[in-house]
Amino acid sequence: MWKRFLGTNLVLGTSLAILTLTAPAHAEATFQRIPTQYIAALGPSSATSGTDAATWGLWPVDPGPRGVRVRNYEDLKAAAGIAPAGWQFDANAWWIEENGLIMEAPNFPLPAGKYVVTGGREATAVLTVTAPDANGAQGWSLSDAATVYDVTHLRCRAALYTPRDGASCTPDNTPLSRFPMPPSEAMPSIDGCSKEDYQVLIVVGMMVGD
Repeated sequence: MWKRFLGTNLVLGTSLAILTLTAPAHAEATFQRIPTQYIAALGPSSATSGTDAATWGLWPVDPGPRGVRVRNYEDLKAAAGIAPAGWQFDANAWWIEENGLIMEAPNFPLPAGKYVVTGGREATAVLTVTAPDANGAQGWSLSDAATVYDVTHLRCRAALYTPRDGASCTPDNTPLSRFPMPPSEAMPSIDGCSKEDYQVLIVVGMMVGD
């Protein structure tokens, strides 16, 4: 339930309808504030740019309140994998967040555009995502020398679990004693599963003009 971590003192403020960046590289760029969205980002936390945005996803709404507790996995199975919020559980690729909630998958790939992103700490930056090239590579870059870590919301966690070598990989094997997860720890390993830890970026605006 990530939205509860958003305070009212983000760098861009919560009451602004139109955001104008003052950094030199974006002095003329104007951004529209949008309902909060979340990006699931892979890759080094120290990176400022890359060509792998096709592996990044977008949650257009907060997936936490729409999630299902791991301890209620049997109920999810009994409902043919359809969560109360209406999303479909995928037994071959499923997500858990830091409080032990099974989440719906984000939308892949991350659409091209310019996103105002923050980690809810000091830094706010513009994430520029390009359209995929002929080989499917999708570039991304952060403004103002910001790193992925700078705009990662450290208290939000997300991991993707997939079956390893044909093994059984199910949420009921999740070690519930690990939740809630502190920011300093990686999401838990689960028997039979491969795991990818994603960094979570908060999206508070989109570019509407130059």
